[in-house]
Amino acid sequence: MERLFGIDPWKLTSDTIDDNKRLQESLTAIGNGYMGLRGNFEEGYSGDTHIGTYIAGVWFPDKTKVGWWKIGYPDYFGKVINATNFIPVDIYVDEHKVDLAADTVEQFHLELDMKEGVLRRSFVWKKEEVAILFRFTRFVSAHTTELAVVNIEVEMQTGIAELTLIPNLDGNVVNEDSNYEEQFWNELEKGHEPFPFLKTKTKENPFGTERFTVTTMMSNQSESATKNVEKEQAMYVGERFFYPLKAGDQLTLTKYIAVITSRDVAADQQVEKAANIIQSAMDKGLQSVLKDHLAEWETRWNNADVQISGDDASQQGIRFNIFQLFSTYYGEDPRLNVGPKGFTGEKYGGATYWDTEACILPMYLSVTNEETFRQLLVYRHNQLEQAYENAANQGLKGALYPMVTFTGIECHNEWEITFEEIHRNGAIAHGIFNYTTYTGNEDYLLNQGIDVLVGIARFWADRVHYSARKQQYMIHGVTGPNEYENNVSNNWYTNTMAQWCLQYTLETLEKVTDDKIRELKVSEEEQQKWTDISGNMYLPKDEALAVFVQHDSFLDKDLRPVNSLDPSERPINQNWSWDKILRSPFIKQADVLQGLYFLNHHYSQEEKERNFNFYEPMTVHESSLSPLVHSILASELGKKEKAFEMYERTARLDLDNYNNDTEDGLHITSMSGGWLSIVQGFAGMRTQTGTLSFAPYCPDQWDSYRFKLNYRERLLNVAVEKTAVTFQLEVGESLIFEVFGQSVTLEDTLTIAIEENSN
Repeated sequence: MERLFGIDPWKLTSDTIDDNKRLQESLTAIGNGYMGLRGNFEEGYSGDTHIGTYIAGVWFPDKTKVGWWKIGYPDYFGKVINATNFIPVDIYVDEHKVDLAADTVEQFHLELDMKEGVLRRSFVWKKEEVAILFRFTRFVSAHTTELAVVNIEVEMQTGIAELTLIPNLDGNVVNEDSNYEEQFWNELEKGHEPFPFLKTKTKENPFGTERFTVTTMMSNQSESATKNVEKEQAMYVGERFFYPLKAGDQLTLTKYIAVITSRDVAADQQVEKAANIIQSAMDKGLQSVLKDHLAEWETRWNNADVQISGDDASQQGIRFNIFQLFSTYYGEDPRLNVGPKGFTGEKYGGATYWDTEACILPMYLSVTNEETFRQLLVYRHNQLEQAYENAANQGLKGALYPMVTFTGIECHNEWEITFEEIHRNGAIAHGIFNYTTYTGNEDYLLNQGIDVLVGIARFWADRVHYSARKQQYMIHGVTGPNEYENNVSNNWYTNTMAQWCLQYTLETLEKVTDDKIRELKVSEEEQQKWTDISGNMYLPKDEALAVFVQHDSFLDKDLRPVNSLDPSERPINQNWSWDKILRSPFIKQADVLQGLYFLNHHYSQEEKERNFNFYEPMTVHESSLSPLVHSILASELGKKEKAFEMYERTARLDLDNYNNDTEDGLHITSMSGGWLSIVQGFAGMRTQTGTLSFAPYCPDQWDSYRFKLNYRERLLNVAVEKTAVTFQLEVGESLIFEVFGQSVTLEDTLTIAIEENSN
């Protein structure tokens, strides 16, 4: 376990340049939903580094490479691509380029302020008689999303020197996680009027996908003795500032950056748009621009912050998760979704996964407004046509939502994912269910959601087959959530979610209008078929063990717990061959337990207990999605130590680098895990039945915790202590809900004892 930063409730702070600088860069990434970047150094770094600047919705089709052609295989793997690096400010003292990988520096300090969304860094550079203090401040505006700012303050402490600052825009970027060993961008235009800018366009590709044009512009404000245009270079534009300095001299350079894409602005209008944004920022001035940014973050934190008393490491973890989630997505653009790495790296292609419905939506329902979280549903409805196309490519009816996508078309290049991990369809449907039961609003369900449900139901009805031997419906050739098994038959979770989807669709069809039925062209015969399948779905279960069986042959494996492994073999995905992993009994993430989490209200405590006790000991938790489900179920079952262990693992997964892979980027789509472990786990919040309920307790490691919920036009403040829980209604009308199974009415403030009710 690595811990690069000190424990602070609101900040990540470090006084060293870590040997694993890539990990440091991932953890100090910032973004604003429109764009973001890793925590790279403005002045550059000659040591091992991963320079990464990313723009939401801008991608490139990386050609799929497989051993042989498979009918229905995606044409390409969609990749988020590195965009123009807009932060560089090369620094020269006399003729020496400042480089923290090689130079002598003192008083190094790096700080990510999560409350403000600001990254700060400082150090004293020394050489012979010269000592210079540098301070850097960086943010991407949460108020004006096309705007970023870099501010550099310099103080000459001792000696005499000529300082040169070269702020620039560098389009000479490549991807590390890509099959291409070349740039994705062509230079279209560059210039210095009205401000220095670089306009680039993604190169042609053989698949006919959209090409993106991006204009990046900067304006550098500083009082300097001399300012020159930097020499001409391909895919580059810069300016050179000279400062003769003596001891006591101070200077500041503020770099305003605007990034405009063809997703929003036509290529021939981008320079004008960028110039207007920069001019507006300069007219306001740095402090005013920063104030607008801070105000936006304050609004977000007001409704979403979780306050923990007695454990600063837990406090830091949950706030880091919330900060990075909101830096990635806040619902402003219905064309966007939550990428698994956000703006922090390139792994997984950077596209949309089923993680959104499984993990992000349940949190966003409570901590954002309806305009924000509803966009996640609109995104899928807008891509329904493409989901039908995905199914047709596999020779199937209905709609198959993609495992990985930018546009709704499947763009993942691993067969066991593309063809087999079809359980993702269940998560899409469950997202609609989750939204409806939480909000109590059936408008989306009955007018748009039903379109999605019918498409998914038609897919399941065609994907199952009937076993004459068992006289039941089965689903063979799948990969369940446990991706450490491929091509299995009758994965319990997949079959269960398929059954539930058919039932939920049928129930919803009873509520829609006759016009909607005709629009959907759902016949009585088709509905009868769905009823037959859902009523006769094969769900593997072992009566002797009294557990749901993960898939048909799972119990024939060499079943043993994770603690039987030598610690040197962990994580197994970095030490074992794939063949060895597939044959093992070890589970990557919640599989059967994922179903018990999603459909929690369908199962008894005894069923949950038996399955948890059977499967958790074999789970290696090498998916970032795994700990949150286990933490929530452990809380429900009274396994408080296990629940807290899993909370720490999900809330501090990246901060402590549990899976030894955070240098590739953060695990953004599992960052709701800390919040869910607290609210659905420790506080026991449930909404699946349409009724809000709680069964709270306070972990032994904490003194208390507090969170807020947006719920049906109300704002609730929930405070949990060792012996009591207090509910406060901050906004909205009185509310009836359940606490420890008893109905209560909240009109203002309500306090309920915990000790006699808790497990």
